[in-house]
Amino acid sequence: MSLNYHISFERFNEHLADIRIHHTALSDTPAFSMVTWIAGSYLIREFSKNITTVYYQIGDSLIRHRAEKIDKKTFVLPNAKQGDDITIHYEVYCRDLSVRTAFVDATRIFGNFTSLLLLPEANKQTQANITLFVPKTFLANHLKCTIACGLKFEQTSTSDGLEYRFNGLAAFEYFDFPFEIGNQDEISFEIIKDKKTCLPHRFFLAGRHHGNLHRLKADLTKICQSYVNWLGDAPFVDYTFMTMVTDKDYGGLEHINSTALISPRGDMPAFDEPQIPNEHYQRFLGLCSHEYFHAWWVKTVKPDVMMNNTLTEEAYTPLLWVFEGFTSYIDDLMLLVSGVIDKSSYLKLITAQINRYQQTEGLLHQSVAESSFDAWIKLYRTDENTNNQGISYYNKGALVALLLDMMLMDKTDGKYRLFDVIKACYIKTNNQPFGLTTQILGEIIAQMMGQEAWQDFYHRYVIGVDPLPLTDYFTKFAIQAKFQDKHKTWGISFNEHAHGLTITHVSRQSAASHAGLSYDDTIIAIDGLKATSALLNRLVKHQNTTGSPLTVHAFRRDELLSFTINNQKTIHQTVKLEGDGGLWLNFADLTS
Repeated sequence: MSLNYHISFERFNEHLADIRIHHTALSDTPAFSMVTWIAGSYLIREFSKNITTVYYQIGDSLIRHRAEKIDKKTFVLPNAKQGDDITIHYEVYCRDLSVRTAFVDATRIFGNFTSLLLLPEANKQTQANITLFVPKTFLANHLKCTIACGLKFEQTSTSDGLEYRFNGLAAFEYFDFPFEIGNQDEISFEIIKDKKTCLPHRFFLAGRHHGNLHRLKADLTKICQSYVNWLGDAPFVDYTFMTMVTDKDYGGLEHINSTALISPRGDMPAFDEPQIPNEHYQRFLGLCSHEYFHAWWVKTVKPDVMMNNTLTEEAYTPLLWVFEGFTSYIDDLMLLVSGVIDKSSYLKLITAQINRYQQTEGLLHQSVAESSFDAWIKLYRTDENTNNQGISYYNKGALVALLLDMMLMDKTDGKYRLFDVIKACYIKTNNQPFGLTTQILGEIIAQMMGQEAWQDFYHRYVIGVDPLPLTDYFTKFAIQAKFQDKHKTWGISFNEHAHGLTITHVSRQSAASHAGLSYDDTIIAIDGLKATSALLNRLVKHQNTTGSPLTVHAFRRDELLSFTINNQKTIHQTVKLEGDGGLWLNFADLTS
């Protein structure tokens, strides 16, 4: 018994997908529901909020019955009985430009099935066939219309448009296969797994751009080949990159044999791109590297709580620092391993990670394991207090991974490093998903660096908030760390506009916080003069010399308040890294 989904994009101008499900009821009063989050993005997103009316028909009857909603995501069909042939109709509003849900308009059709499909509660593993219908009115504006997807499909032309048909998977399993339809440029290349096996790779690029696809193909080939060389295998037989280019959006989401990316067009390679990519193109290559590595490290080796997860409730784990943190370290490192960037460029990337971390005041309060566990309520819900109270398991996780890499090399005289830890975990998979726990990870690392050393590391830097001794290890690996004090004016960040300076962040224990200034206050005058960033910088320099207080007038909501700012410097330390890197940046074993 199977499910048949028909998803029509005829109302693309209204950002709507019309969905029809044909199914034989497995029980009386069958129920259908939608998942609430998508794997790889740890926030309850309530996809069902985009559904309007759900109604159904039984057999050949023309009577339309309204489904009854019993909770935020579940619809029941009270008039349907077991064995009835039922057809369900509903629409989904699709206008989220991110890679996590769906977006439909006259320029593109993009979707994740997590935000489109109602699934039968009785058995979400029921085999399903899915047909996507693209009307002629959409195709008329897309002369190079193609579909990008990690799934195999059948394409059929009809009198009204095009149909793309997918089949052979359980309904729930389609969540790992996003699709993009529209005008797209395409490049392809092959990665050699062994002497007998080549892995086809395709890269699709949607949106207006002037990117040098020949350069992109050459660099991606080097990066992807380096991963397969290192890990000796791949958990897929082919791989698809799909990228949407916009003016400023950025992000990516991993899938089992594909990734959906969104990138600023300024990050695309230029036709006169230098041999060492500029920082913008490096960022895009780092994004591709990051999501590609997730095929091994998240989709195959994954947190134990993500095994067989139904995507309906939060899955708490302290291990996101391992999966996203290790990946955020490895992604840029593989640009160096592959030869796409040089050591100087790589050290700039590490420098940026360190300086970002040092300017996060929450490093004193939240451990990287706690940050992982709290992803569901903090990482995707940032506010004005985020920087004061917590850290990112991406950012600190990358630095903890860097520290662990250097400590492993130091304590084992170069015999082991983080690559060996990751490969040891991957070997356990045998190309099947494997649930990693803190205990298993600890056992693997302890076998390499010793139990006592691992426990000390774990308690200080994983579940503790001890300062990371990166400088000590940089010295051991021929890296010089040059520090410089950076002053943050009164400990505030702000946006400047015609009315003044609106505060976006206030550091704790800063001159601004002691004076009583707050987030969202709009400073309109400083010492009786109209507030501008130029005036602020000039008066603060004067204040640093004379030590005299300054009078500030600001609106809080619609109330005018006065504050006295005393001279107090808020200092963050920045670092610049230089050197050869010695054994740490020597990858002979990985590139052979």
